[in-house]
Formats: sequence, C-alpha cells, structure tokens
Amino acid sequence: MTGTLFSFGHGYSAQALSQLLKPQGWCICGTTRDPAQSPTIRASGADPLVWPGQVPNLNEVTHLLISTAPNAGGDPVLAALQDEIVARAAQFEWVGYLSTTAVYGDHQGDWVDETTPPAPTAERGRWRVKAEQQWLSVPELPIHIFRLAGIYGPGRGPFSKLKRAGMRRIIKPGQVFSRIHVADIAQVLAASMAAPNPGTIYNVCDDEPVPPQDVIAYAAELQGLPLPPAVPFNEADLTPMARSFYNENKRVRNDRIKDELGVRLLFPDYRTGLKALMQEG
Repeated sequence: MTGTLFSFGHGYSAQALSQLLKPQGWCICGTTRDPAQSPTIRASGADPLVWPGQVPNLNEVTHLLISTAPNAGGDPVLAALQDEIVARAAQFEWVGYLSTTAVYGDHQGDWVDETTPPAPTAERGRWRVKAEQQWLSVPELPIHIFRLAGIYGPGRGPFSKLKRAGMRRIIKPGQVFSRIHVADIAQVLAASMAAPNPGTIYNVCDDEPVPPQDVIAYAAELQGLPLPPAVPFNEADLTPMARSFYNENKRVRNDRIKDELGVRLLFPDYRTGLKALMQEG
C-alpha cells in the first residue's frame, strides 16, 4: 500500500512513521512551525512545510495525520482548515489524530481501556478531549484516534535523563505509568492505515505499566552508572508540570491494537526497549 500522507505537526512520532513509509514509495509532506526543523523533517523522508505560514496543498492527499498540540480552543488544524477538511472528507482514505492517555485522568492504579470514559484532571487532558471530539464530529471523515502513553526511543528517554546533574528517582508508592517505544507507534499507525476502521479509538502503549523509578534504575544498570538517589514525592522539588503527571495513576490496556490491527509489539516492555536503545548506541 502506498499513497500521499500529509502530516500536521511532523514531530518525533510522525517522523518515525515517515521513516517507515518512505521506503515503501509513499509521498509525505510534514509541517513545522520552526524553519530550523526542516532538515530533520527532510531526513525523515518528508518534504517540510512551514505552517502556519505556507499554504498546505491537500489536493492529492490520501492520508492525513495530525500531531499538533491542542489549546483551549481545541485543535489548531481544524481551527484553521475545517471548511477545507470537511469539503475533502470523502477524498481521504484514512485520518489519524495523535492524542494521549492523559484523557483518562486518575484511576488510582486501576486498568483503563478505550471504553473507559475520559475524565482528565489536567488542563492539557481536557484540551485533548475537546480536540478528539472535534475530529470525531467531522461528517464522513475516516478519523482514527490514537491515545499515546509516555513516548521514548532514540534520543528520548531515561538514558538522556541520567546525564543530567542531580538526577533522582521520585518515589510515590503505588504510582505507575504506561509507555511506548516510538517504533511501535509507527507500526500501529501503519497497521491502521492498511486496515481503516473509521471512528475507532486505540490505546498505544506497551504491556507493562511500571513505577517510573524502576525504569530509571534499569537504565542506570545498563549503562553501569550509580543508582540515582531516591526522593519521596512529597519532598521532591518538581515543576508544576512534572508534579501534574503524578496526579494521574492508571494502567492502560492495549488489547485493541493487537486484536483488531494484529500488532505484535517490537518492544512489549521497557526492558526490551532500553536494551535495544543501548545496542543502537
């Protein structure tokens, strides 16, 4: 399968997808707000477009990916281009919106799945819910929602954190997070593009939600570094943003990407993912 993909907000996850699709013969265009990012986008296999600024050309587009962050008004792509997207709804074979598992809010460590009603506690989660609803409400649009867990991969994750001065392991009893390797995000998106099911929501996460301090400890072990000191959550001097992540505690199920899309995760847990990153250098 090949086509023409237009990617709004062609960042880390979208670039992983374009690296997967480009060798198959896809034509890809990705937007950025920062012209300095154009070489990185080009290296991923996509033609860069500075937007807002330059005018997106959707004439030949068969697939649409939206990774732009929402704001209080919802999704910025729809705010700018809703009339055109509505008019072209029948043109697109597949549309994907990258959301976040933050939409579920706090479940005190219990499991959630795609049928769990959104109940975000943070403002950014509420903005995501609004953006999801906006995309799902566009008539006849083959939209798919992907709720991503914490993303790691080359250049992003605990290895880079360990290099920072004063790195600590924040301990909050019972706290767990779900995560996902960027390569698995790419393969989930590609699998959905090959088998569209408009209106479907997918959780994109690995099989093992774990306490964040376990990931840091394992990364330190792999690199032969001393174990960063443990600091109780209530004594940690965290930014309001960092602290807000600890206000939500849940385990996220990923059965749907396996059962409906046939995805077999490349990195089903943080240990396999971190080992692979070490081998890649």
